[in-house]
Amino acid sequence: MVQFFARQAEHPNPITGEVPPVTLGHEMSGVVNFIGEGVSGLKVGDHVVVEPYIVPEGTDTSETGHYNLSEGSNFIGLGGNGGGLAEKISVDERWVHKIPDNLPLDEAALIEPLSVGYHAVERANLSEKSTVLVVGAGPIGLLTAAVAKAQGHTVIISEPSGLRRKKAQEAQVADYFFNPIEDDIQAKVHEINEKGVDAAFECTSVQPGFDACLDAIRMGGTVVIVAIWGKPASVDMAKLVIKEANLLGTIAYNNTHPKTIDLVSTGKIKLDQFITAKISLDDLIDKGFDTLIHHNETAVKILVSPTGKGL
Repeated sequence: MVQFFARQAEHPNPITGEVPPVTLGHEMSGVVNFIGEGVSGLKVGDHVVVEPYIVPEGTDTSETGHYNLSEGSNFIGLGGNGGGLAEKISVDERWVHKIPDNLPLDEAALIEPLSVGYHAVERANLSEKSTVLVVGAGPIGLLTAAVAKAQGHTVIISEPSGLRRKKAQEAQVADYFFNPIEDDIQAKVHEINEKGVDAAFECTSVQPGFDACLDAIRMGGTVVIVAIWGKPASVDMAKLVIKEANLLGTIAYNNTHPKTIDLVSTGKIKLDQFITAKISLDDLIDKGFDTLIHHNETAVKILVSPTGKGL
């Protein structure tokens, strides 16, 4: 099993050897401060984002490698090797991506979660101008919808929170916005496309969200599970079989950072609208974690920087 999260003290990370506490932060951007021996594609002063993988030695990290599925892999900021909240970290050149001058560092910090959405949409293998349903408009749901919309697909969002639906509407990441508590999502979908959606993205990790996805897809359609579930789910196998549906998982990303950077730098996605607050390290607990734990409907991404004003 791929183990991405921090381990207990009696089980050190198999690659870094570290145990909690570790420095947090796997979504990050920064400026190159020092170049190691043999590095040729970067120079001091370059603005970059980090693809924060920690992978076992010998992992195929080429353009055809599925390094996101490597046994024992982890992330900087979760499994050790520093983290985005550190003043400086050391990262192998393979995982450092230069960003263009027109992409601010503030926005570039969101390339990592946007890559999660990009990989999810890639997994669906959509044809041009498909119709898709995104269930759940939390941060990853919003970004998944943004990718699908930027690629020219018709996007439907199902989200019970009025605040989250409002944010999705303001960000213009979808064409239709429904409340599953009040609306019959299956009926609404068939009003838009009588055959059903080509793909549905489950971004909630709750049973009704998954059920809505399976109900909404057309015959031969695809359900992509984007959320990381903490408990088992049930599947209506008859419905899955009769629809000859494709049920796919997706984890993290795989060679998507360059494509995601291009999507943003060409103006197809504007990431600044997903930064709902900028705070300093001193405010990390009260205005950062507390907000995300107790008031998560009000926040998408909270940017942490030394000054609290961003970069």
